Amino acid sequence: CFPLGRALVDVRGAEAAPFLQGLLTNDVTRLVAGDGPPAAALPRALYAHALNVQGRCLYDVILYRLHESPEEEPHILLECDSGVLDAIQKHLKLYKIRRKVNIAPCLDLSLWAVVPGERAGDIARSLTKCADQALILTPDPRTEVMGWRLITKKGANLSEIIPGSRIGNIQDYHRHRYKQGVPEGVKDLPPGVALPLESNLAYMNGISFTKGCYIGQELTARTHHMGVIRKRLLPVHFSAPLPKDSIPEGAEISTESGKSAGKFRAGGGELGIALLRLANVNEPLCLNLAGDKVKLTASIPEWWPKPASK
Repeated sequence: CFPLGRALVDVRGAEAAPFLQGLLTNDVTRLVAGDGPPAAALPRALYAHALNVQGRCLYDVILYRLHESPEEEPHILLECDSGVLDAIQKHLKLYKIRRKVNIAPCLDLSLWAVVPGERAGDIARSLTKCADQALILTPDPRTEVMGWRLITKKGANLSEIIPGSRIGNIQDYHRHRYKQGVPEGVKDLPPGVALPLESNLAYMNGISFTKGCYIGQELTARTHHMGVIRKRLLPVHFSAPLPKDSIPEGAEISTESGKSAGKFRAGGGELGIALLRLANVNEPLCLNLAGDKVKLTASIPEWWPKPASK
């Protein structure tokens, strides 16, 4: 289990779903589907991005459903980077207008990542015993390789909720993320810079192309229907550990011949995540650091959908 320093915002009220629906890339109505499937079929968590009018990412969020049935008043927790907690509340309140929705930060809850190691069956079984301590325990909606997300009351005893679990170092969580090429937070997805489809939002189940309008939809839908995405966020492995904190944001990555191949986003040790041209993925690449060049290799994550063989 890894303690995540991400923030939670409480969004509840009769109009919570239509309100979030207009701001996020995913189909939020699936969390409250009234006339559709029974509650058992409602997803417990959804991944999404909030975009700006130009269709660039502002915030990456995971939504958690707290209400148990479609008849109950919708109650959703929204997980975001703690650095943007104030900004995201302002963003939500700006569009709230007169909707029946309450928005408040959740400071009495803790968020954990439970990364594979435990067998999934054991996790699910242990939850039934300690449901009062674990508010939410659900598979990470982005991809199987990210394990489970757990929300508890502050101060809950983790070993009671998931027997045999141990609390890990957050750096190991980030290393796991970088190895899998899963972006999270403002370093990996710079607000107003990152594009959702280049950030693999569709691969991470974070977007609906059939829902109605939302802010930033136009460019995103056009890119999707044209079907051409030339750059993507990819996991990279460096030949030597990176110097701590001295890498400028968006440092240039180039091919051996000096042609630009993309930009470095974030990393630690010898692992990182970078926005790269897919055409250059299999070439030897290097990161340009103040006159120094660090060699790196990029890889395509195993969990990505396999291209259909023609």
